Amino acid sequence: MEDKEIGTPLPLPHTEARLQPTLVLTTLSAAFGSVFQYGYNIAVINTPHKVGTSNRWGPVFQVLKSFYNDTHFERHGTFMDENTLLLLWSCTVSMFPLGGLLGSLVVGLMVNKWGRKGTLLINNVFAITSAVLMGVSKVARAFELIILSRVLVGICAGIAYSTLPMYLGELAPQNLRGALGTMTEVFVIIGVLLAQIFSLQAILGNATGWPILLALTGVPAVIQLLSLPFFPESPRYTLIEKGDGETARQALRRLRGQNYNVEAEMEEMRTEERTEQAEGHLSVLNLFTFRPLRWQLISIVVLMAGQQLSGINAVNYYADVIYTSAGVDPTQSQYVTLGSGVINLVMTLVSAVIIERLGRRILLLSGYAICCSACLVLTVALLLQSKAPELSYLSIVCVFSYIVGHSIGPSPVPSVVRTEIVLQSSRTAAFTVDGAVHWLTNFIVGLAFPSIQVAIGAYSFLVFAGVCILTAAYIYVVIPETKGRTFVEINCAFAKRNGVEFPEEKEVATAKPHTPSLPTKETAF
Repeated sequence: MEDKEIGTPLPLPHTEARLQPTLVLTTLSAAFGSVFQYGYNIAVINTPHKVGTSNRWGPVFQVLKSFYNDTHFERHGTFMDENTLLLLWSCTVSMFPLGGLLGSLVVGLMVNKWGRKGTLLINNVFAITSAVLMGVSKVARAFELIILSRVLVGICAGIAYSTLPMYLGELAPQNLRGALGTMTEVFVIIGVLLAQIFSLQAILGNATGWPILLALTGVPAVIQLLSLPFFPESPRYTLIEKGDGETARQALRRLRGQNYNVEAEMEEMRTEERTEQAEGHLSVLNLFTFRPLRWQLISIVVLMAGQQLSGINAVNYYADVIYTSAGVDPTQSQYVTLGSGVINLVMTLVSAVIIERLGRRILLLSGYAICCSACLVLTVALLLQSKAPELSYLSIVCVFSYIVGHSIGPSPVPSVVRTEIVLQSSRTAAFTVDGAVHWLTNFIVGLAFPSIQVAIGAYSFLVFAGVCILTAAYIYVVIPETKGRTFVEINCAFAKRNGVEFPEEKEVATAKPHTPSLPTKETAF
């Protein structure tokens, strides 16, 4: 094989691998017990639905807010004023992304010390602890346990959201890397969808069922603890970072099947190892000053910031208002929301199926184009629906179109690309930056959008349209197609833009140490 962009010959790839039962089961165990927590806990705290008509302390609030207020009355003999209650509730909601940020900052240390699989297993402690605390909060009459639990389950989600794509990207054969990489987002959406189903008022979204609703987050963690130990650690981690070639070979045989050329992939991993020998393990600080990875780092930041700042959480936040304005009964809006969740899951699965056929770039660019168009039309529809009420139905179409666009590209594909564009030595540091950007932008949108919406109303969606355009432009100009290419080939493609030389194949093949064009340091993470 030859990289056409730079003319550097690279090792002939091994034959294409088929999806083996061990790889499928490993993916299911790893994903269901980790990023599922992210999706479930994003949705579950916002979906316990309104009950009753009114009470002594004012308008109808969600059942958890009612619990907060009733607990305060039992302690102090008075109900909270509206501002205090809203502040306390905002604190509860914001603790999750705060915990996610904390988790993303420690993930590098964990995956280096305990490996990818080991980190996922240890991470279950946070999920199970938070599930127990939320489950007993009603009996203990302590809403503080819910707030603390939100921090803990946020840490769990932060660690999982960075560790899982790293693990799956290193487990997957080259021809299945895209499909397995999108499983991160698929299981986030499955978590969201199950939270929406369980939180229906007829099931657990009521005054008696909410402790069970919140405590269910511990079930996937227990399942993962019982199943994941039987599956292999990342072969790349085992070989490149632990130097255990035999264990890596055995893991590959389990993951690829008996008819697969394991030795060809082993040699590919050794090539990657020799290529990056001069770098050592880069710390986060070194990563920011390391010129050979400059554009890879910028690309990770743009992909993750664009994913959040393009408005997906804001559209979900605004959806109930749009449904109501279109004449949907508020008591039935929960089913419309559930329908949008089904569309989200279906389109993400479609993305997983077609990503290896169409490539990463086309899914990202088409997804952002759909999202941008939906935001523009939605702005017009919201501005004019008071004069033309039938435009409220167009608003619903725009919401669903936006969800379709985000589901085929901006949501699932960055999890694939961020794994592919960095090599093993810099992957943990890059994913620390990646996670921090993800959770910070998530927090910023949640904090700022209500105020922006109040200040400029429907025009707020023009901001998101602008973000979609800028992110798509960056992807078109900077990020190469990574489909069907090895990690080494992808980094070759970035080398010219970074203004550095990449090791020639003859140097790699003879294991001759390569001196990069810029001095680098070997550092502990």
